[in-house]
Amino acid sequence: MSDRNKGILLLLLSALGFSLMAMFVKLSGDLPTVQKTLFRNGVSMIIAFGFVVYYKESFFGKRENQKYLLLRSALGAAGVLLNFYAIDHLVLSDADILNKMSPFITIIFAAIFLKEYVMRYQVLSVIIAFIGTFFIIKPAFDLETVPYLAGILSAVFAGGAYTVLRVLGNREKFYTVVFYFSTFTTLILLPIVIIFYEPMSTKQWIYLLAAGVFATVGQFGITVAYKFAPAKEISIFFYSTVVYSGLISITLFGQIPDIWSIFGYVIIFGASLYMFLKNNELSKKE
Repeated sequence: MSDRNKGILLLLLSALGFSLMAMFVKLSGDLPTVQKTLFRNGVSMIIAFGFVVYYKESFFGKRENQKYLLLRSALGAAGVLLNFYAIDHLVLSDADILNKMSPFITIIFAAIFLKEYVMRYQVLSVIIAFIGTFFIIKPAFDLETVPYLAGILSAVFAGGAYTVLRVLGNREKFYTVVFYFSTFTTLILLPIVIIFYEPMSTKQWIYLLAAGVFATVGQFGITVAYKFAPAKEISIFFYSTVVYSGLISITLFGQIPDIWSIFGYVIIFGASLYMFLKNNELSKKE
C-alpha cells in the first residue's frame, strides 16, 4: 500500500474515532462539560503515557519547546471544552461541521502569526466556508445561538492549537505532545470536577471511558496520517466525520438537520474540496 493510501485510511479511522467520541459524549447525558472533558483527556493521558514509556521518550518535551507546548495545551483544552458544550446542545452533525472550520482558521492564524503567504484561492475558500456557517447557525442573536457560537469558538481554539503544532513541527514526538496536552487539561480540570462532581451511573462511566478511548484513536490517527502524506493531499478525507456524525444523529438520536444546515454543510465541504483540488494542482506544477 502506498504512503498516500495509508494516510487516507488513517484519516478515515481518525474521523470515525472522533465521531464515536462525540456520540459517547452525547450519550453520557446531562453531566457538566468539564467532567466529560476530564474523562476524555484523562484516558488519553493514560494511553499516551504508555507510548512514552514504550518508546523511552520525554514526558514533557524539551526545555526550549515549553512555551509552545503550554500554548498548544491551553488552546486545545479550551477547544475541547467548547466542542463538548456544542455537542451537548446541538444536532451532532451541526456541532461537528462547525468544529471542522478549524483548517480554515488555521490558514488565517498562519498568515497572521507565522507570516505564511496565503494564496488567493485560500482566501476565497475561507470566505465561502464562513458563509456556510451562517446557514447552520441561522443567527437570531438570542440564547439559542450560544451553542453555535461555542461550536465556532471550538474551531478557533483548535485552529490556534494546530498553528502552534506547525511551529513545533518535528521537534517533539506526537505521543509526547498528546501526553503533555492531556496531562495539562487533566490537572487544570480535576479540582473543578472534584468540587462540582455529579454522581454517574455505571453506563455513564462506560460511555465517558469509551469517549476517551475513541478520542485517542482520533488524535493519534490524524497525527500519524500526516506523517505518511502531506495534509494538502489527504485532508479532504477528514470531512468524512460529517457523514459519520450525520448517520449517528439520525439513527441513534433521531436528530435530522434542517435543510439550511445541510446547505451549509455542502458549502463548507465545497470550500474544502475546492482548496484540496487547488493544492493538488499546484503540487503537480511544482
